[in-house]
Amino acid sequence: MSAPKDDFIDPDDVGVNVSGEPSIGELIERRLNRRDALRGFAGLGAVAALGNPFSVSTAEAQAAGPSSLTFKELAHTLDATQHVSEGYDMQVLIRWGDPILAGAPAFDPAELTAAAQEKQFGYNNDYLGLYPVPAGSGSGDRFLMVANHEYTNPNLMFAGLGSGRDAALKASKEQVAIEMASVGGAVIEIARDGSGWKVVPDSKFARRITATTAMEFSGPAAGHDKLKTSADPAGTKVFGTFGNCAGGSTPWGTWLTCEENFNFYFGGDPAKLADAELAKRYGVGRAANAWSRHVDRFDFDKEPNEPNRFGWVVEIDPYDPTSTPIKRTALGRFKHEGCTYALAKDGRVVFYSGDDERFEYVYRFVTSRPWNPNDRAANKNLLDDGTLSVARFNADGKVEWLPLVQGQGPLTAENGFATQGDVLVKTRLAADLLKPTPMDRPEDIETNPVNGRVYVVLTNNGLRKADQVDRANPRAVNDHGHILEIAPKDGDHASAEGTWSIFLLAGKPGQDAGARYHRATSDNGWLSCPDNIAFDSKGRIWIVTDGAPSAAGVADGVYGADTTGFGRALTRCFYQAPTGAEVCGPIFTPDDSTLFLAIQHPGEDRGSTFEKPSTRWPDFKDNTPPRPSVIAITRKGGGTIGS
Repeated sequence: MSAPKDDFIDPDDVGVNVSGEPSIGELIERRLNRRDALRGFAGLGAVAALGNPFSVSTAEAQAAGPSSLTFKELAHTLDATQHVSEGYDMQVLIRWGDPILAGAPAFDPAELTAAAQEKQFGYNNDYLGLYPVPAGSGSGDRFLMVANHEYTNPNLMFAGLGSGRDAALKASKEQVAIEMASVGGAVIEIARDGSGWKVVPDSKFARRITATTAMEFSGPAAGHDKLKTSADPAGTKVFGTFGNCAGGSTPWGTWLTCEENFNFYFGGDPAKLADAELAKRYGVGRAANAWSRHVDRFDFDKEPNEPNRFGWVVEIDPYDPTSTPIKRTALGRFKHEGCTYALAKDGRVVFYSGDDERFEYVYRFVTSRPWNPNDRAANKNLLDDGTLSVARFNADGKVEWLPLVQGQGPLTAENGFATQGDVLVKTRLAADLLKPTPMDRPEDIETNPVNGRVYVVLTNNGLRKADQVDRANPRAVNDHGHILEIAPKDGDHASAEGTWSIFLLAGKPGQDAGARYHRATSDNGWLSCPDNIAFDSKGRIWIVTDGAPSAAGVADGVYGADTTGFGRALTRCFYQAPTGAEVCGPIFTPDDSTLFLAIQHPGEDRGSTFEKPSTRWPDFKDNTPPRPSVIAITRKGGGTIGS
């Protein structure tokens, strides 16, 4: 997912992983170079069941349709506004600065204050989640919507800062306070009537989570020495969350918000870092904004352990605005991109998460006991006890889950892991010792509710070297990303192994080396930099992108495809975002009648400023900057999205 981008820091290159294990690029090339790859991986047991997404002939595709998605495909576009397939309506549901709490003022870009922002919808909305109102209701016309607010664009929020990295570093103390109040997350109540979706004003459920919200640590790392600060000598309390990218939910109805690029918020003298190895592995050392200049706890010279208090999964009860958010340390500390669940056959809950940086890993957490569907309170601390594992993708199509358990294998006191808390605070370092597979920026990971398979979204990796590929997969610089598909052994998500295959390799066919989809994919159907995904009730995949090639006149957008049948991996363009924007958080209502999207950082183009943004979407008013927003897409006249 996106992070503050500028001319000096690439947010995906700051962490350091020196693993010598084969990367996912090398493994893909080995598999595609095998004769059985041309035969649908026949003879590889469960892998054969995944099928070969590139094996459908043109004649078969034409005879079959071939896609079950019947919407009119949208042409690739790149301009100041948004576009959707013919026959669909787009509605802006809520924008940055819109009031959500009682007493909140109306948005005024010339009079921004931290106090106002704490009662208004935050900036750069990302992950979206839906929770029925009342809890357990199946009507589908009233929900609590949760939204992550990932980061800020000071150059687009405030006048006079200019553009690029210098804009963020020039923010004043008052502007930093506004930024801190505009990240984190929000809970709003929404309802549907004859004219569409509306935010319920002054809802009793409405809430803002910010960088100053009081939170607690729980699980094995709570109280760890590396979590202790002068303000929290016990290492059990923490203020705030930020870098909240993708997220997830639990079967008992709580919201999981994930801390991703937390390292950019901390500054100081890198030579004085208390634990240089740990800081280097997590990319801590150089601030990308002004927080550390105005708030002591973000200056690691003054609070060397404060960076360790971020990079966690935070559990929040959306139904209780008075509840305390809890950072669940058992799920590990890294740049979490999402935390989505599936149920094991014995009722335990399995959570998948990616570490969103080049050459980082895919993780899984399995609770120690089953969840209780009849007693919500019984699941309160279910995320504090379980097994965290990291994935190794083998060239023969097997995926292994390697447990990150203190005392097992190399995770010993001699190697710096005397307790399970050590393993969790230093998850990246612990994982390195198990030799998992370095991946191409693992972002969203979702389970298809129809076929039970797990889809791993790998956005890109421009650092892949030429000696890691061959002619079967000539992607020495993987600028466009790909999606993997995992089948757990025996259909059990708690199994220690499974099989993997390739769903698609993104890029423009015939132009970008190695791009592979269904061979009936049109000139408008190819995509670049897949980021988040969602599945409709038919099990079709909907892919949203972050980093589409603007030089080719392509905006980030939404693409739909079948996951089985003759239309498998035949991606079709459905929506295109305003210039500079990333599309995030896709989520369908249970009846597939509405697709909600988070449109993040519109106008985030090189040289764009508050005074002269590249777009003023969605208001298009003079002196009003672009505003990150949540939109709702519905079919004209009603019906389901896509068909």
